[in-house]
Amino acid sequence: MIGRLTGTLLEKQPPQIVVDVAGVGYEVDVPMSSFYNLPAIGEKVVLVTHFVVREDAQQLFGFLTQKERVAFRELIRISGVGPKLALSVLSGLSVDDLASSIVLQDAGRLTKVPGIGKKTAERLLLELKGKLADALPQTGAGLAVATVANDALNALLALGYSDKEALPALKQLPEGLSLEESIRQSLKLLARK
Repeated sequence: MIGRLTGTLLEKQPPQIVVDVAGVGYEVDVPMSSFYNLPAIGEKVVLVTHFVVREDAQQLFGFLTQKERVAFRELIRISGVGPKLALSVLSGLSVDDLASSIVLQDAGRLTKVPGIGKKTAERLLLELKGKLADALPQTGAGLAVATVANDALNALLALGYSDKEALPALKQLPEGLSLEESIRQSLKLLARK
């Protein structure tokens, strides 16, 4: 198992890069979120990796952050989601956006990713509900937003609202609100119905 690569970046051709590690060039597929943050060719790069061995291929996937690798591994655990689709999801959404989408059960964000239709998006949201936020280290503004949204959802459910009522109200809120403000504005939206 190859868990990490440290070497010199030789080539960048999205979504694949080549990293020279002690004279051996490793071809590594990376999500666009990592690709855009790579150093210049010829500079040192450190990637956490996930190695996939199949009958017909061996593939190495690399990520600049541990959070991306955790999200990738959670995605490929889902039946019908292979490494290429997981890479596509992480190329279209940051890990924080993905976590937020899962908490809010927002399929709309996922359907904007090439290769993800409405049914696949809904299946991803269902399968990842509660898993991704638990698996990721609790850092980053996006996860804080996801935690606030999840707490607000739980508060609305405790007040007697159903998922079908609470989720659309939460989706209408601007990002960056405190928990109290999220609940207050959600209740105002629900009172109008």
